[in-house]
Amino acid sequence: MAGALKYMVDENGDKTSVLVPLWTWEKINKEYTKLQNKLRVFTEIKEGLSEVKETGKSCKKLQTLKDFLSESNS
Repeated sequence: MAGALKYMVDENGDKTSVLVPLWTWEKINKEYTKLQNKLRVFTEIKEGLSEVKETGKSCKKLQTLKDFLSESNS
């Protein structure tokens, strides 16, 4: 069977590794990359919301979108 997993075992018969078909690995890796990107976005949103909350507590002025965009284009 082409899609079957293959296990490597040690001398005691305990599974130590698994071999997966290349297409399965590529699918897993693609999904992992998507999840990493989602996590990065959610983490940045969380940090931004925390920053807004802290700024509100300290009454500091937030950077405007216009200033942010100007800064990021430099």
